[in-house]
Amino acid sequence: MFQPGMFDSHHMSMLDMSTHKISESDMGRSRDDDFETKSGTETTDAPSGDELDPSQPRPKRKRYHRHTQRQIQEMEAFFKECPHPDDKQRKELSRELGLEPLQVKFWFQNKRTQMKAQHERHENSILKNENDKLRAENNRYKEALSNATCPNCGGPAALGEMSFDEQHLRIENARLHEEIDRISAIAAKYVGKPMSSSFSHLSSSQGPSRSLDLAVGSFGAPQSGYVGEMYGSGDLLRSVAVPTDTDKPLIVELAVSAMEELIRMAQAGDPLWVPAHDNSSSTHHDILNEDEYMRTFPRGLGPKPLGLRSEASRESALVIMNHVNLVEILMDVNQWSTVFCGIVSRAMTLDILSTGVAGNYNGALQVMSAEFQVPSPLVPTRENYFVRYCKQHTDGTWAVVDVSLDSLRPNSISRTRRRPSSCLIQELPNGYSKVIWVEHVEVDDRAVHNIYRPLVNSGLAFGAKRWVATLDRQCERLASSMANNIPAGDLCVITSTEGRKSMLKLAQRMVLSFCTGVGASTAHAWTTLSATGSDDVRVMTRKSMDDPGRPPGIVLSAATSFWLPVPPKRVFDFLRDENSRSEWDILSNGGLVQEMAHIANGRDPGNCVSLLRVNSANSSQSNMLILQESCTDSTGSYVIYAPVDIVAMNVVLSGGDPDYVALLPSGFAILPDGPPAGGAGGILDVGSGGSLLTVAFQILVDSVPTAKLSLGSVATVNNLIKCTVERIRAAVTCDQNP
Repeated sequence: MFQPGMFDSHHMSMLDMSTHKISESDMGRSRDDDFETKSGTETTDAPSGDELDPSQPRPKRKRYHRHTQRQIQEMEAFFKECPHPDDKQRKELSRELGLEPLQVKFWFQNKRTQMKAQHERHENSILKNENDKLRAENNRYKEALSNATCPNCGGPAALGEMSFDEQHLRIENARLHEEIDRISAIAAKYVGKPMSSSFSHLSSSQGPSRSLDLAVGSFGAPQSGYVGEMYGSGDLLRSVAVPTDTDKPLIVELAVSAMEELIRMAQAGDPLWVPAHDNSSSTHHDILNEDEYMRTFPRGLGPKPLGLRSEASRESALVIMNHVNLVEILMDVNQWSTVFCGIVSRAMTLDILSTGVAGNYNGALQVMSAEFQVPSPLVPTRENYFVRYCKQHTDGTWAVVDVSLDSLRPNSISRTRRRPSSCLIQELPNGYSKVIWVEHVEVDDRAVHNIYRPLVNSGLAFGAKRWVATLDRQCERLASSMANNIPAGDLCVITSTEGRKSMLKLAQRMVLSFCTGVGASTAHAWTTLSATGSDDVRVMTRKSMDDPGRPPGIVLSAATSFWLPVPPKRVFDFLRDENSRSEWDILSNGGLVQEMAHIANGRDPGNCVSLLRVNSANSSQSNMLILQESCTDSTGSYVIYAPVDIVAMNVVLSGGDPDYVALLPSGFAILPDGPPAGGAGGILDVGSGGSLLTVAFQILVDSVPTAKLSLGSVATVNNLIKCTVERIRAAVTCDQNP
């Protein structure tokens, strides 16, 4: 006899038994075929009370029901959305599919069990693969330990006999791995921001030696004071992202290969480097054999890209600086961009992959971006994204190598590719070092102006000779700033150590500011005022705000470059001499210029810092002080100056802080128009021994930073620079050809 609720309770007990059976047997024997091919449920015919006779055979109670394809599809779709339907959902689904609610409940229960079994089998497969890898790695370690040798006697080493040095190195290696992860996390926060200042605190902890006072003050990042028009939207240095973890093994492999190539390039001779036979030049240099290079280094960066021209040069010199400080300058982005400010217009460290071993830069590896320049708006800068690797070799020689990472930016189009370049540093007695510099780049220089093309094509503009000459001159400057025994024979010579350091620091900031603002950097928005020839005047505005090193307001920069049929030395001597200043300096109003203080900072008498006083012919005008630095080497010369306040200079000469002296540098960059000419035919055209002169002025046109620039101010500056150019041209050519 039918009893209410008996059918449901009986089937619920069957459900519990069925679920228990499935969960016990599924892991040992796969029952997926039952779930996937049958896709049905078992139903039970409910017996009546009269049929419950134990003496009679047990009736067959199970009847299998096969679901239709539509029912399976509907329940599969519902399962994806809701694996655990409630009673209401099951009843609604059963009504739609023509099934009993209990059939729906069974199907969902079986489906969940099936999915759980599949997930567990997948996890077991993954764990088995990981276990196999660990077992294979363990076997490799066992084999390596069984073949280990003692570093002292060469015999087999017993397990556990690890030297103290090896333990220390392993601890240091673990620490460096943690530091790499930490620095990478910091670097990721600064993607698209200037990195040089962000990493200055890291470089200060890399080694005990930070004794170099390069006199940059707070201007390690020279562009930090410029706003507004200073930065362009397509700035490569700010668009390069920090390398990813997948890139880092490729970077390390490329750096190690580049180091091997640099050493061979620096030490090899013929046939890789062929002596140049140039009768028109008195200097001797080597030319890279391109075919031999590709045969010697087939791996490298691959063949030269279409449209790029190869430049390769090598130069060596003895410099008055020990190898430790030289390595420090090269590996610290602020010091590097300061020492080579005439070549490096901007630079930043994007990522530090390794800081080297404790105490020095051996093994240091960092990803950088930099912009290399010639001091003229007529020569486009060369932007590079590269890795820098430092290593100390077994013979004590240090090597620092740069190599481009353009392969990590496949979608970018670069006009410059830097093959393994930089230098080898060998320690010599008495604090000297021998430096062998290699520069090897591939560049698209079709945008270079015609008057600079002979200079650029000769390799003197960006080549190894310019790097070495700049380094030699800066080492002399640094040595002179540290000198203590200064003879007091000349009244103009500053003998106070504190006064010398403060004045040199101020002059270095002036030079740095001039060099970073005179080139064709992508950060500069130059506007050409005329289109009449090579000596077009280009202007640019800058807003100076909240910077104690510059006067507040709107600063108008103007620059022009032109060729002179006069040797560079003649132009340099004319411009640096205070006695001839009234011939070209319009702002001095024809007054007498007198040298008040003098600091020699090199072997050449032209390398010096001077404090000049202009005695105005008009008694109603106050006397003016001018800070001037002149420097020269075989690849170029500079004469840079800036008006300074008398009270502020008295503080500086007494050893006070020079960072608060406001400066607006102007000046001249003098370059040869090509390789040295040995002929006696005279200077007739560009490339025959003349000079390339760049004149650059900075003038405060309004002391209110938010003011608008007037056309009258632009016209005044344009007339000023053109008049100065004509005076210089007339004076030097008249003296050259009387």
